[in-house]
Amino acid sequence: MEPRLNFLTNPVSGNALKHLSAAGRALTQSALPAATRELVALRASQINGCGFCADIHTKEAAHAGETPTRLNLLATWRDASVYTEAERAALELAEQGTRIADAAGGVTDEAWANAAKHYDEDQLAALVAEIALINAFNRLNVITANPGGDYQVGQFG
Repeated sequence: MEPRLNFLTNPVSGNALKHLSAAGRALTQSALPAATRELVALRASQINGCGFCADIHTKEAAHAGETPTRLNLLATWRDASVYTEAERAALELAEQGTRIADAAGGVTDEAWANAAKHYDEDQLAALVAEIALINAFNRLNVITANPGGDYQVGQFG
């Protein structure tokens, strides 16, 4: 399976990707826990059907010490006992933020308030930016049919 467009080698998309990647690097410096960032990125990628990003975030999370049980149960996090209340709040916000077009009112006040109980303002800012950024990456890869499976941990720095 070949992608429709190689985002890395095309000069226009490569330049845009450079800026999106810089935003991602900035988020790694935030106080939002790395495990939460990876779980949110993986869950949004599952929802959006982005095999490329699901491949990346599954492997990066495992490399960082995430357990197979937590990775395998992520799609059913509401029915699994292995996530903290803070992670559940982040995952709910990520799902509602990813499914904005499907929700009548977008992200609910309840989901926001629940996330705000667990994360300070800077962490919330990072969480919102992470959700927006992974959705942008998902759309780039889904539109161009970029397949998952070949990612190597640390491949993109």
